[in-house]
Amino acid sequence: MKALVYEGPRMMNIREVPIPEIKEDEVLIRVQRAGICGSELSGYLGHNSLRKPPLIMGHEFSGVVEQLGTQVDGLQVGDRVTANPLVTCGHCRYCQSGQSQLCGERNLLGAHRPGAFAEYVAVPARNVYRLEDHVSLEEGAFAEPFACAIHVCRLLTLTPTDRLLIYGAGPIGLFALQAAQVYGLRDIVVMDLNEARLEIVKELGGIAATSLEQLEPSLRGGFDAVIDAVGAEATRRNSVQAARPGGRVVFTGLHEAESKLPVNDMIRSETVTMGAFAYSQNDFETASLWIGQGRVNMLPWVETAPLTEGSMCFEKLISGPGKVAKIILSL
Repeated sequence: MKALVYEGPRMMNIREVPIPEIKEDEVLIRVQRAGICGSELSGYLGHNSLRKPPLIMGHEFSGVVEQLGTQVDGLQVGDRVTANPLVTCGHCRYCQSGQSQLCGERNLLGAHRPGAFAEYVAVPARNVYRLEDHVSLEEGAFAEPFACAIHVCRLLTLTPTDRLLIYGAGPIGLFALQAAQVYGLRDIVVMDLNEARLEIVKELGGIAATSLEQLEPSLRGGFDAVIDAVGAEATRRNSVQAARPGGRVVFTGLHEAESKLPVNDMIRSETVTMGAFAYSQNDFETASLWIGQGRVNMLPWVETAPLTEGSMCFEKLISGPGKVAKIILSL
């Protein structure tokens, strides 16, 4: 089969590789659409320790069931599906308590095992979800990043009257905006330096700004909840400073490994801070459900390109994609 193989920093090439052999509890999926994630951009640049060459990346995808393992029930060849790419043990205390993302044996398709930038990918059947007939393959590929956003919003215990600030208008920030809207929030500010991305924020009904000083005085501080979807020291510090006393801050961006924070101020203000990694199984199922219900729409700002142009798409996202929220590779 053809696969887009990461072979070193800024080196991706189409190669012929063997079709994966599935285990008795796995499904072979013929990939149709696969989105490019921000974490894969850092991997492509050689800045991500999880992604070591040679590797087939790709963990946001949809496709069609091609083959079933001997112990698989509930799916049929030809089913249109998406898949939770976070493979966990299923029996540890975290998996059993709804926190599967914290499983010590977790591994990710496209990082620890071959991913979806290929014609076929092998996935445990318990991680595969059938798409409703009206859900497009592009929308099916949204399930994974939307699940990340839902997980963040769930950790923040959002209520309709909360004022929310999001740093970063990348895919996770934009999905978080839409997830928060499902929770009933109206005053949602999204900060970014990319004016093209901020246009998307406005079209989605958010309040766009490059700095808090641009906002009306009533919106400049004292946010009930703040999301840092960037992961830079500056955005992490700004997130803490923008929260009201007793406010909640979630860090989900992984741009920098370490950051200095005003801990004394956080103590005196009783600022609640949390990390948010990936999503639980429930978050992924919620994402699939809400996509089916039409509660998320990123299609107007998605660009699709063939897998053979994958390397060029990575370069485009790094250099500046313009008014594009996501690039999806098609097979």
